[in-house]
Amino acid sequence: MHVDIWPGRPFPLGATYDGGGTNFAIFSEVAERIELCLFDDTGTETRLQLPERDGLIWHGYVPRSRPGQRYGYRVHGPHDPGAGLRCNPAKLLLDPYAKAVDGEIEWDEALFGYHFGDADSRNDTDSAPYAMRSVVINPFFDWRDDRPLRIPYHDTVIYEAHVKGLTMAHPDVPDDVRGSYAGVAHPAMIDHFRKLGVTAVELMPVHQFVHDSTLAGRGLRNYWGYNTIGFFAPHNGYTCFGTRGEQVQEFKAMVRSLHRAGIEVILDVVYNHTAEGNHLGPTLSLRGIDNTAYYRLVEDDKRYYYDTTGTGNSLNVRHHDALRLIMDSLRYWVTEMHVDGFRFDLASSLAREFHEVDRLSPFFDLVNQDPVVSQVKLIAEPWDVGEGGYQVGRFPPLWTEWNGKYRDTVRDFWRGEPASLAEFASRFTGSSDLYEADNRRPIASINFVTAHDGFTLNDLVSYNEKHNEANGEDNRDGESHNRSWNCGAEGPTEDSEVRVLRERQKRNFLATLLLSQGVPMIAHGDEMSRTQGGNNNVYCQDNELSWIDWKDAREHEVLTEFTAALTRLRAQHPVFRRRRFFQGRPIQGSSIEDIAWLRPDGRQMSDEDWRGGFARSVGIFLNGRGIPERDELGREIVDDSFLLLVNAHHQQITFTVPGEAYGRFWEVVVDTADPLLARARRRGSVPGARLRVPARAMRVLRCRY
Repeated sequence: MHVDIWPGRPFPLGATYDGGGTNFAIFSEVAERIELCLFDDTGTETRLQLPERDGLIWHGYVPRSRPGQRYGYRVHGPHDPGAGLRCNPAKLLLDPYAKAVDGEIEWDEALFGYHFGDADSRNDTDSAPYAMRSVVINPFFDWRDDRPLRIPYHDTVIYEAHVKGLTMAHPDVPDDVRGSYAGVAHPAMIDHFRKLGVTAVELMPVHQFVHDSTLAGRGLRNYWGYNTIGFFAPHNGYTCFGTRGEQVQEFKAMVRSLHRAGIEVILDVVYNHTAEGNHLGPTLSLRGIDNTAYYRLVEDDKRYYYDTTGTGNSLNVRHHDALRLIMDSLRYWVTEMHVDGFRFDLASSLAREFHEVDRLSPFFDLVNQDPVVSQVKLIAEPWDVGEGGYQVGRFPPLWTEWNGKYRDTVRDFWRGEPASLAEFASRFTGSSDLYEADNRRPIASINFVTAHDGFTLNDLVSYNEKHNEANGEDNRDGESHNRSWNCGAEGPTEDSEVRVLRERQKRNFLATLLLSQGVPMIAHGDEMSRTQGGNNNVYCQDNELSWIDWKDAREHEVLTEFTAALTRLRAQHPVFRRRRFFQGRPIQGSSIEDIAWLRPDGRQMSDEDWRGGFARSVGIFLNGRGIPERDELGREIVDDSFLLLVNAHHQQITFTVPGEAYGRFWEVVVDTADPLLARARRRGSVPGARLRVPARAMRVLRCRY
């Protein structure tokens, strides 16, 4: 078949359809020539040599090439692994800028640049029969009046979710839509999001990813998706309409529907590494295009990869074209796909210009000055597995961070660990010890108790030990120190006292999370007691173990309603979502502080009280008149005041309501021991009143002055 190819243009990179044909452009500094490989519907391959090279960009234009066209590249160039050069035209390569990908990897030795058993050999077997295909897409989409929502951080409640696991078992979502982008946007899901009061859905990786060969060999799948191979393409396993570009349209329609419901879309993105792994990994894309540009290599032996991610390789953020790939991808998802922000997996790895994590690295500079990317939500997972990788509290001011110290402290406090009260107070009020010195605010802290990685909320209070046997690694995988407590029995139990305590502990965690200063993040299904049977590492479990079991939703309706009531309370009262840290000083015109920490007897906590290693109970007064903020019209924000009676002790504690200066009449609005407030509705409290708070419970009182 004869196909014309014209010179085309060097930019934009990738495959760009203009209505009459498609322009193809790809970067490679080491290539000697590059072939564009077009595949028809029968799989027949036509190779066209890219005719032009401008600088380091190879390009060509194919008239009449239309959306749905499948393609790949073969790169001719030096093959010298010792020097870090791994070009091999026998390997069909994905376009790093491909907007869509068709098919899955069929694992075969042909995908590797060497013969198994001899890492220094060269394998010239054609990989095309086993490789994925890049796809030309139709860039046109009717967004109607869609535009960025730009919900302020202090008004944000994040819901971390997995595209497939969210709806695969949902009875109200049609069978052919379950587990897809369309499923996330189904009215049943949007109703649930709105009922919960979440303002942003944070999707676990949706960039095109690969199912690892090691998992495939065990009959498992890379469920979580932290194994990216395409930074521009929506993962084709989450589409219900087709994989020849239809996944792009479906993703855009999902975003449009969520935006219409007032819900932002945040993507969990994995720019720190790719699915090509270490020197023994497959040659799928970047490795065969320009290995030294895209990956960090060991300086004194470039056969090997410098790895701070635990996955075999790290992207080379010191190289301008690797950085360009990341920034172009981020801009694409904002401008063309309309997403509202990103959570960066192992973000410390992106800040390693040399070996140490550098907050002044080129990556941060590029993000900070970019007129598009700098305007969306930027959330760091502030650690990697390299030396000095734990960087909680050390990211630049534009960024927010998953606060791992919040998670650990709140877990320890409610399971009764000694000497945790003082740190609990710090985490509850926004972690000023981590962020205030850099003029950051409470919103810098993304607060969470559970996330995809680790126990679910139900399992956090049901298991002392992980139970990951299904993963096939003899229970060696996953975190062993979970700061969990099974409340007296390991796993499911018919013991009514244990079950009552577990439900109370779930409510304690949710109440703490949603009433803390900072930005709360709920893990999907926690509002309905989702369980993974004690498995704290379901990265490879694409089945009922990891999917939300919606059949149990009615059984746990009380917890769902309790969660929704907390998000409503948070939304209605700015004292729970302040833009600035508490100062602990009297507010103007009053002798009462903006926040006060009270002993159970109603007196203020002393230094000695904080030092008490076994202190587990505290009253927290939040002054609604002490909010140093104004609304958009310049009016001072005034709220009700609240008194939180927190008892993590294993015994009931009697609290005394503080004096009249704090408030004259208090009503209970949250009680983790009485989620329906059946008892609290019958009475209020006045100064000096004595209130019994059950063991391991929290009661929240409101004063309307």
